Amino acid sequence: MNNRQLGQYGEKIAAQFLERRDFNIVFRNFQTRWGEIDLVAEKAGRLHFVEVKTRSGIDYGAGEEAIGRLKQQRLLGAAKMYIAKFQPSEKFYQIDSISLLLNKVQKTAKIRYLENIVSEG
Repeated sequence: MNNRQLGQYGEKIAAQFLERRDFNIVFRNFQTRWGEIDLVAEKAGRLHFVEVKTRSGIDYGAGEEAIGRLKQQRLLGAAKMYIAKFQPSEKFYQIDSISLLLNKVQKTAKIRYLENIVSEG
């Protein structure tokens, strides 16, 4: 499995994880000049912009460690572009992350869901 396939597989697992928790996936892979938002989900009137990081081992650290300050700023810019394009009256949103560590032998995934990883200030 190459990196792109690994990422797509991780996004599929992340979407299923959210759907099992009563989220509605409203958009996948939203592209902007700021970058891509992996998943846009809605729950209880709030939009969740979700960055998904998938690892097949611990060599590169936990997935959430790859979301530095610059990436956070890009996610915020992309989220604002999504809102401007599709939901200009939207006031309630947050940026979350889902990190997956896949175990290919056991065919399992360790999932870590972090909410509100970006603040505007």
